Amino acid sequence: MRTTRRSFIGTTAAGTLALTTRLGAAEPASVVKLGVIGTGWYGMVDAKAALKVGGVEITAICDVDSNHLEAAAAELEKLQGKRPQTFRLYQEMLDKAGLDAVIIGTPTQWHALQLLAAVGKGLDVYCEKPVSYDIREGRAMVDAVKASDRIVQVGFQRRQSKAYQAVRDLVAAGEIGRVVQADAQIHFNAENNDPAPMDPPASLDWDLWCGPAPKIPYSKQVGHKSWRLEKTTGNGHLVDWGLHNIDATRMMLGLGMPERVTADGGIYQFKNVITTPDSLVAHFEYEELPVVWRHRMWGALEFAPQRNNGIFLYGEKGSVFVEENKFTLLRKTGDKMEEQEFKFEGRHGTEHMKDFLECVRTRRKPFCGIEDAFQSTTAVHLAMIAYETRSVVEWDGVKEQISGNPDAAKLLKREYRQPWVHPGKGA
Repeated sequence: MRTTRRSFIGTTAAGTLALTTRLGAAEPASVVKLGVIGTGWYGMVDAKAALKVGGVEITAICDVDSNHLEAAAAELEKLQGKRPQTFRLYQEMLDKAGLDAVIIGTPTQWHALQLLAAVGKGLDVYCEKPVSYDIREGRAMVDAVKASDRIVQVGFQRRQSKAYQAVRDLVAAGEIGRVVQADAQIHFNAENNDPAPMDPPASLDWDLWCGPAPKIPYSKQVGHKSWRLEKTTGNGHLVDWGLHNIDATRMMLGLGMPERVTADGGIYQFKNVITTPDSLVAHFEYEELPVVWRHRMWGALEFAPQRNNGIFLYGEKGSVFVEENKFTLLRKTGDKMEEQEFKFEGRHGTEHMKDFLECVRTRRKPFCGIEDAFQSTTAVHLAMIAYETRSVVEWDGVKEQISGNPDAAKLLKREYRQPWVHPGKGA
């Protein structure tokens, strides 16, 4: 039977009630012993989300900045009544701490080696996005998880958004007809730091922080938090923040990997400050439809600031603009355009962490497993490869190869800095 707008809204409300009921369930009897690798900003966000869910103990933490490590240990002791063990090296923590699972909240260049080490120790993993710095790392991670019986959840917290889930159901019900194009964007004014090279803080082991990535001169612009716009670590706004909207688009529309990717842009306002584009347009050609990404990190006042961060879905019978906690539905009724707004509430980080911890206990599949997350991560990596090479990238999703473009194919894998060894196969 065709889903009407009224039945759709009723179904959404019922789903919201069920989710709320699940989050309000009693505390589980078993305590999951968690370790945290990377106790800066988002590592601690995830750790506190786990404590909020309950049924866990942060048993050990690891960081290459001794100030971060001490501050995190003190805060966690206040929150849970017990001080975690502290480690500088994640390998030592994995060997000695007696863990059930780990949270990986480090910069992207470390994700592959740390996840592989944790899975190799028989631990479940909650890993922040993006999955990997390059595509070959990501494939090695997927293969290792598939060969194990480990639970791995990737931090695409926006998949828990009731707005995105409602639009997914709306599209599946045919409410806006066939979707012919999706546009995703996040425009904002970036606040950058001083890019002048300087000595790193005495508390920070900068060589170890860089790890397998090139060791670049330290500055406030490439250090804690600001590394996201640095090419050698975060690889820019699309790979860091925009990836959430590309992943949500894939989820809502049931997309796999793109077949063809182009991208163009540049550094126009922040030259000599950042090393990734402050303005970018990328075109992802999927089998089903095109997805267009745009970002602008500077410029004039916005004409429609309420649309700066979100996704447009253009259908044959209507269109949708969806963001984290609401969506707007535009449809034509007779000669009139009808616009409706639907608002939602949610604690996406907490809900995503709760899903992970439930999976650790029940061994069911997580809401965002590594293979699906790898596909979203691959898409944005292909866009940055297209940008770097100023070329068309044709992607063979079966062979996981770039066709007929050797310069682009070279960027599927970055050579590691010694003594670290890249885990990926092939070029």
